Amino acid sequence: MRHGVARFVTGFLALPVGLYLFYVVWPFLQAAGYSLTDWGGYSDRQQFVGLENYLRLFTDELIRKAFWHNVFFLVTVPLCTIALALFLAFLLNVGGREDKAGIRGVFGSGLYKVIFFFPQVLSLVVIAVMWQQIYRADGQGLVNGVLMKIGLVAEDDPITFMYDPEPFLGVPAVLWWLLLIAVWSGAGFYMVLFSAAMQSIPKDIYEAAILDGAGRFHTFFRITLPLLRDTVSVAWVYLGFIALDMFALVYIMTPSQGGPNHASEIFASVIHFNAFQKGQFGYACAIAVALAIFTILLAAFQLKITRRERIEY
Repeated sequence: MRHGVARFVTGFLALPVGLYLFYVVWPFLQAAGYSLTDWGGYSDRQQFVGLENYLRLFTDELIRKAFWHNVFFLVTVPLCTIALALFLAFLLNVGGREDKAGIRGVFGSGLYKVIFFFPQVLSLVVIAVMWQQIYRADGQGLVNGVLMKIGLVAEDDPITFMYDPEPFLGVPAVLWWLLLIAVWSGAGFYMVLFSAAMQSIPKDIYEAAILDGAGRFHTFFRITLPLLRDTVSVAWVYLGFIALDMFALVYIMTPSQGGPNHASEIFASVIHFNAFQKGQFGYACAIAVALAIFTILLAAFQLKITRRERIEY
């Protein structure tokens, strides 16, 4: 500190910033460079093609299909996860009865928090393999086994979750089953996040609202939700990143990593398909760069429209 704050801070930041530039920024720049070539990935031959790979994106039918699938997840994953997490957090913090100690959560809220948070301690790959067994369509899966026991599904006609070609509400059925897994695995974390934010809200505000005759419904939408707007906004951005990825679930659970018949293709699976199955690494890098730019612009737009003056309470 005797030599100046700037030199002191720079000394601490030099190594981590250097590592970040080398292991994160430099690979991104390399991918951007490869996207301007026809590199096949398995040789050192690279021919510069300019923006040809990027122009190809607009005419690729598989890219168009993957785009709308990603849009589906981009809308439904944050919406469903945040709605469920807010509901659970409200119940576990201020949704119970009121006694002499003030407003409490439902009975056993501490245990429920542990149970709902449990999927977060599991790897996403483990979650995908577990749900793969639950969804099994050969009669050995948990869901089909239960439905067969109670007579709702015939043994020779099980539900083909990941292989169902029929759309539901205009969306391939396989995407709805993937959405269920994504919401189940993520709701617990955001429930804890919202619970922490709710605990910072003075209970006096809730007690005053209840004394004025407000019910749980009104206190949630008039008090809790407005005061959690910043937290919800950040959660929406994080979940948007997750929705634009979804690669692990699609790769492990769907037939041919994007099937059936490309019904579950997303940008990440198309990148993998073009790079490692078709040997078009240059084109795959162009898709990845376009996805990165789209993600950054989407996050900036989301943060801008949700920006507001901080509420003091």
